[in-house]
Amino acid sequence: MNRSALVKLIFTKKTFLCIGLDTDLSKIPQHLLEKEDPIFEFNKAIIDATNDLAIAYKPNFAFYECCGTKGWNSLTRTISYLNEKYADKVFTIADAKRGDIGNTSQQYAKAMFDPAASGMNFDAVTVAPYMGEDSVKPFLSYPGKWIIVLALTSNKGAADFQFFRNADHRLFEEVLLKSQLWGTNENMMYVVGATQAEMLSDIRKIVPNHFLLVPGVGAQGGSLQDVAKYGLTKDCGLIVNSSRNIIYASAGIDFDQKAREEAAKIQQEMEGILNIPCR
Repeated sequence: MNRSALVKLIFTKKTFLCIGLDTDLSKIPQHLLEKEDPIFEFNKAIIDATNDLAIAYKPNFAFYECCGTKGWNSLTRTISYLNEKYADKVFTIADAKRGDIGNTSQQYAKAMFDPAASGMNFDAVTVAPYMGEDSVKPFLSYPGKWIIVLALTSNKGAADFQFFRNADHRLFEEVLLKSQLWGTNENMMYVVGATQAEMLSDIRKIVPNHFLLVPGVGAQGGSLQDVAKYGLTKDCGLIVNSSRNIIYASAGIDFDQKAREEAAKIQQEMEGILNIPCR
């Protein structure tokens, strides 16, 4: 999905919601545990109930890898289902936070983007830039695919390194500046945590036109209105993720409809935001 298609999708659906599929086997409804693949069945029901309210889905790889081969099978089934049933209707993000020396990153990229090799074919992958250019650029060798570079995260530990300052910039600002030499706003986005919303003004001075993937709205306490106030662009420029508040809205047999209700609340708020002209 290229940039123009993504922008069209946002304004057609009137939403910039991403639903995180952080599917924890210990939290899904009990009746699904009787299924052969309960994680996939849970994901499928969430997707079917919410796909008109969201523009993206983001499986977090940790929740699948912890289940070994069964979890990997659930993950590949989930992305295959998204690509087969909702092709061009949703943007898919592999929340894998990969990044290593060149040869290893080439293999990670192959895992995310080459369905013949891995069975997976995501639109985008989250990438950790700490090891520099040669750990990131292999992901950009796949035409039409996106990387989403970790820039400023929403966790408490972000303060340990990301705000370290040299004479000119903080570390997260160096990431934003340097990485623009590797890709463009047509194939690169940035992760910026919603709990750091007040920093979005500074971030937009450096990357005024790049899309930002913004986690932390909902359970982590981030404000959608603040994110939009400081981060919205004429093309929207935002993909805002919500996970637990939506997918675990209910542990009952109605879990998918309750998830839809929570997603609808966010979508309605987003529709109102998109109707407000960008500053």
